[in-house]
Amino acid sequence: MSEEKYKILLVDDEVDILEFISYNLEKEGFTVYTAQNGAEAIKVAEKKIPHLIILDVMMPEMDGIAACEELRKIPALQSCIIAFLTARGEDYSQIAGFEAGADDYITKPIRPKVLVSRVKALLKRTGGNGSTAAAPIENTNTVAIGDLVIDKERYLIKMNGEEMVLPRKEFELLSLLVSKPGKVFTREEIYYSVWGDNVVVGDRTIDVHIRKLREKIGNDHIKTLKGIGYKFVE
Repeated sequence: MSEEKYKILLVDDEVDILEFISYNLEKEGFTVYTAQNGAEAIKVAEKKIPHLIILDVMMPEMDGIAACEELRKIPALQSCIIAFLTARGEDYSQIAGFEAGADDYITKPIRPKVLVSRVKALLKRTGGNGSTAAAPIENTNTVAIGDLVIDKERYLIKMNGEEMVLPRKEFELLSLLVSKPGKVFTREEIYYSVWGDNVVVGDRTIDVHIRKLREKIGNDHIKTLKGIGYKFVE
């Protein structure tokens, strides 16, 4: 990864936090911009078009949730990764952040090495040359990510070179999770995307489909966030 090609926007109303994070990321060769509230963040983001935005939740003038919603409306930032900074135990903030369009969250306080590692992991979701391309896609009908290949046209997957045909709902569920690696999809999002809002399914329906997928692709790729939902990890 060529870190010097990546632009990161940090947004927090606490100057000490901005300086701490900026220092550690700039040491790794990243280009770092800062803002102290949501309104300022939108202006900077529109001008600089960062690859990654790290947003605090509680800020004056415009909080992180509102800022994220506005940032997601800007066409040039559609592929930008947005991660929230949240205090430990703020599950409500994490849920609200994902609903606003965030891709991930970083819990503070956080150690410098862990911070840098998380940032690099987030940036792996962009193209390897610093562009804001989405996850690797071979063509519109085939998605490849790590050792998993999804063939949307034939409704089959290939895992470590082995082809498997999945039932329709399992396939659609897996395709949804893989569409944004690392993003936590809430149970409500999954119900709506896979089964539709006119279909009534039991509370255990998603759990059963997740269990079946894990049996086929392994337990390491689909992670459960208790009380929130599921996410796909490489």
